Amino acid sequence: MKETKLGEFEEVLLLLVGILGEEAYSFKVAEEFESQTKREVSIGAVHSTLNRLEEKGFLESEMGQATAERGGRRKRIYTITASGQRALETSRDFRVSLWSQFPAFATGKVNFG
Repeated sequence: MKETKLGEFEEVLLLLVGILGEEAYSFKVAEEFESQTKREVSIGAVHSTLNRLEEKGFLESEMGQATAERGGRRKRIYTITASGQRALETSRDFRVSLWSQFPAFATGKVNFG
């Protein structure tokens, strides 16, 4: 049986693929991750996670056109599948459910100080 749950890093990368659209290739995803989270990430971690998400059926990829900026090398472009969208929705719904059960947030009386 395929794993259908998302880890936090997987969830963030899957969301970034959706945000980047036609620009969703490994280096750009890594760059966007660092920009959005203010955390460093290795390109190897991004590659292996995107591959794992593809194996789970949450992403599809295809080779883009060769570009002069990459010395004629082609980029692997990722897109979210319907299964990936469902996994993101399930993850979001679960987190919203947890947040709504947190008494301070449910009542609007947040006081961490």
